[in-house]
Amino acid sequence: MNNEKVYGMSFAKIYPLLVAKAEKKGRTVEEVNEIICWLTGYENQEIENAFHGTVTYGEFFQNAPVLNPNRKLIQGTVCGVRVETMEESLMQEIRYLDKLIDELAKGRPMHKILRKQ
Repeated sequence: MNNEKVYGMSFAKIYPLLVAKAEKKGRTVEEVNEIICWLTGYENQEIENAFHGTVTYGEFFQNAPVLNPNRKLIQGTVCGVRVETMEESLMQEIRYLDKLIDELAKGRPMHKILRKQ
């Protein structure tokens, strides 16, 4: 899938997929939201507004209030590509979220997912 197609997808379409992936493994929507808030600086209500609005996935990340500086500590692969070496910055931000949700679904403790000591 090309980057522009991903950027143009509706946040309202992607968000339920992230939640479903987590819930299928016994995690919660609250944990998904905590990860999104940590990564992007959005508040829970802003995530809800984006879900019910017409925001694209690309716009969601481009308009993020404050991208967490510790997101650069996220390493590993998503779709066979190492997130820390991605050259396209917007796609890297999207893949950071994918990686964090993967970690959540794999049962990793929240303090480790959020790169807290």
